[in-house]
Amino acid sequence: MDQKRELSSIDLAALVTELNRYEGAKVDKAYLYDDDLLRLKLRDFDRGRVELMIEVGDIKRAHAADPDHVADAPGRPPNFAKMLRNRLSGADFAGVEQYEFDRILTFEFEREDQNTTLVAELFGQGNVAALDETGEVIGALSTVRLKSRTVAPGSQYEYPASRLNPLTVSRGGFDRHMRESDSDVVRTLATQLNLGGLYAEEVCTRAGVPKETPIDEATDDQLGALHDALSRIGERLRSGDIDPRVYEESVDGEGGDGGDGDGSDGRDPRVVDVTPFPLAEHEDLPSVGFDSFNAAVDEYFHRLGGEETEEGEAPADASASRPDFEEEIAKQERIIEQQKGAIEGFEEQAQAERERAELLYAHYDLVDEVISTVREARENEVPWDEIEETLAAGAERGIPAAEAVAGVDGGEGTVTVELEEEGDDGGTVTVELDASEGVEVNADRLYREAKRVEGKKEGAKEAIESTREELEAVKERKREWEEQQAADDGSGGDGGDNEEEDEEYETDWLARSSIPIRSPDDWFERFRWFHTSTGYLVIGGRNADQNEELVKKYMSKHDRFFHTQAHGGPVTLLKAAGPSESADPVDFSEETLREAAQFAVSYSSDWKDGRGAGDAYMVEPDQVSKTPESGEYIEKGSFVIRGDRTYFEDVACRIAVGVQCEPVTRAIGGPPSAIVDRAAAHVTFEPGMYAQNDAAMMAYRNLKERFNDKSFVRKVASADQLQEFLPPGGSDIVD
Repeated sequence: MDQKRELSSIDLAALVTELNRYEGAKVDKAYLYDDDLLRLKLRDFDRGRVELMIEVGDIKRAHAADPDHVADAPGRPPNFAKMLRNRLSGADFAGVEQYEFDRILTFEFEREDQNTTLVAELFGQGNVAALDETGEVIGALSTVRLKSRTVAPGSQYEYPASRLNPLTVSRGGFDRHMRESDSDVVRTLATQLNLGGLYAEEVCTRAGVPKETPIDEATDDQLGALHDALSRIGERLRSGDIDPRVYEESVDGEGGDGGDGDGSDGRDPRVVDVTPFPLAEHEDLPSVGFDSFNAAVDEYFHRLGGEETEEGEAPADASASRPDFEEEIAKQERIIEQQKGAIEGFEEQAQAERERAELLYAHYDLVDEVISTVREARENEVPWDEIEETLAAGAERGIPAAEAVAGVDGGEGTVTVELEEEGDDGGTVTVELDASEGVEVNADRLYREAKRVEGKKEGAKEAIESTREELEAVKERKREWEEQQAADDGSGGDGGDNEEEDEEYETDWLARSSIPIRSPDDWFERFRWFHTSTGYLVIGGRNADQNEELVKKYMSKHDRFFHTQAHGGPVTLLKAAGPSESADPVDFSEETLREAAQFAVSYSSDWKDGRGAGDAYMVEPDQVSKTPESGEYIEKGSFVIRGDRTYFEDVACRIAVGVQCEPVTRAIGGPPSAIVDRAAAHVTFEPGMYAQNDAAMMAYRNLKERFNDKSFVRKVASADQLQEFLPPGGSDIVD
């Protein structure tokens, strides 16, 4: 019997109820394995750690997994995972729904600054798309451009065409769909009623109707029995009355019966199916019961992956003897091509909007007549349906303005017109008009939409540059790996440990005997600095001169200014963009803001005075001034703050210092939540008794002992380099 590799619509209906029990859990981080397995790590108040797995490749599944069944985190996260971390970190899981009766799950996540929807398409080629509050696609694992629907960044997400739900269809609707078929009962249930083969056979068995019965020979009583069987399954799913089963099958020898009475060749039975309740179609198979369907699904796919590994198929997280650089390079190149396609799409869309606006002016009198006619009718309280009828009658009489009207939408207050393009080859273009506004306002709206779309094009261009950097990083790792292999071959190595070394190259920096140095040269490194866990740059002054410089030269209108309540803290800026980049307003997450506040507190006099925590506040740049009140004096490096402040109270004094190995190699330091995942190794400090230089030496020795490549630590994270990230005053190691 073939092993199940995809969850059915009935399976998903059962899972949704159980997954919604995790509502309120907070997202910690997102991971992506091999382009098709998404892992969301969450924290549930009652249940602790929750691992949500969504796989859309050859295997298609979505469920919460036992942490022991989850593979170690992969290496450097791809852009899709980075985007999800930025949008979902700290968000609350608000629930999941199944889209109609399709194999589509819609996960909702809510955060104060923004909400995000994840749509998991568990059919066909499979896909995961992230949507903003308006339903616009922010990113997707795969770009889809079909005649029927488009799933691409910048477009509105479109669900596939609706499918009949066999579990809720009325008796009349059921009979009608069945009678329209020219096949037999089981094939009609499987295809026309969307049940699939297994559950179509199950319904026939439960109803006592022979599967091969031709539809034209099926009696009304038989159709009634089939509908009743379906209704009972639907009610059982809705009420949560389930009895999950994982079905097994003995692993037979070649054509033999095993000889020991059970048909087995001595190996453990393999899993073949998982269902929310026992199936009559599987009554001859042994099964294992579970308390929840989610647990059954998790166990099934965990065992399925293990069995495939034993049979020689590599699981999603397995490492080959040689890193598959070519596949990663091809993947990044595919992403670039998709991004180029998105840019072309934005250009075409922007051009189309401009052409629509220009057509309004080219047909000014006609469009003005349409709008004026509708507006006058509405002012006289003529209903929209009467307006539509009047325009239709005018079109029949050959009135040009009425003939141009293609549709009326009273709910939206719009009129759609079809306008002729200029030139011999010109066709007709459809334009939707706001009937309450004039020609100029409608045209201006189209021009603004074109400008908005072009703004997306600029964002896509930045995304391409980021992907190109990813591509170059992969190529660089390939070159380094090949150089290392050549060096190993030249030293007479037999290659016996290559597999282990290759895996370590990707993930285990501590064990590598030689780590290539890729030194950065960033403008902000002369200040105190770190990158938040969501990727934003935070910079702080080391002295009064730098405080002045930061405010005068580097503070932009969309940044945030932080300072401590205690005297003697650095100016701290949370940057919305780099100094030479244009920036848009940013809704920083709560996690990002608190990390900036912790940075400000930790490098202030709160640390120097030995306090374990302190308070900080945040303001907008336009609230910061060097102009004192009359008769007052401002010291160098100090500023006047006017207006309301946002306070962060009792922020812990904590700093982590560590060694970053990719994409660049250097010492880093800052709030622990922002450093831990970036550093191959780190040490965390709190206010204590050891002087700054002594604490730096302690950190250096600690880190040096953890790396096999001792010279690497000395070059990129010496005691002097680590000291740059330690606050003035005494420190103790926390861990």
